[in-house]
Amino acid sequence: MRVGIIGGSGLYQIEGLEHVETISIDTPFGKPSDDLVKGEMFDKEVIFLPRHGKGHRLTPTEVNARANIYALKMMQVEAILSFSAVGSLKPEIKPGDFVIIDQYVDRTNQARPQTFFGDGIVAHIQFAHPLCPQIREVLLQAGEDMDIDVKDGGTYINMEGPAFSTLAESLLYKSWNMDVIGMTQMNEARLAREAEICYATLATVTDYDCWHEAETGETVSVDAIIKVLSQNVERSKKIIRQAVRLLSQESDCSCKHALENSIVTPKEYWAAETKNKLGPIIQKYTNE
Repeated sequence: MRVGIIGGSGLYQIEGLEHVETISIDTPFGKPSDDLVKGEMFDKEVIFLPRHGKGHRLTPTEVNARANIYALKMMQVEAILSFSAVGSLKPEIKPGDFVIIDQYVDRTNQARPQTFFGDGIVAHIQFAHPLCPQIREVLLQAGEDMDIDVKDGGTYINMEGPAFSTLAESLLYKSWNMDVIGMTQMNEARLAREAEICYATLATVTDYDCWHEAETGETVSVDAIIKVLSQNVERSKKIIRQAVRLLSQESDCSCKHALENSIVTPKEYWAAETKNKLGPIIQKYTNE
């Protein structure tokens, strides 16, 4: 099995990989955020990609999620473990907590490309349950094995950024019963489903969103956020290693067959240029 790991804020490298090599890759959708780092861990091939690039050079809007997911598909990745720093919208979800997301709400207003399809080939994937249940269970078990409290389930609201919420927005999202807020996960999950790659998000809570300061009067310093982020990164790495160990070489689920009944354009109408561009994503459906 080839496992993809997408690192979020603060998670720019993975220790413990053996036989490491760096791979520079290009895709029909442009360059991914950075070079891919390929190695081995627990008899599995692991491909690591820092979402914002080394040194955190890319804003959430600038992250080329299509290129990132396509590059991992080109590398024959079957499962993606995605890590993302988030703010909390609930008092009981505290800085330092981990949440295995199970739902998303999109507030990016399609400011970023969120599909590989179009230009002559149309597909409508099922997305009621956007995270792979098998990978979610693996992350939950990994947290338990490492004696790290991981919350099972939560809704991630994906805002555009790069500025954080206004107070009015934060209070609105809280009134909607959202759990955490971030800027990167929604389009990654959509694209991974289109690419038939199992995908799950481990959200690492760094702070409360600004509703909390308005309600409690407690301010959060940048130093405090960075301290929590650093602690979360170190514990995230423990979860990563255990999750890779636990992943089954023979796993199968509906994520890996998401396009079977989703491409609605008959093959005789497929635009040749788009067909070539989609390459490894639709290869098994071309009958060639």
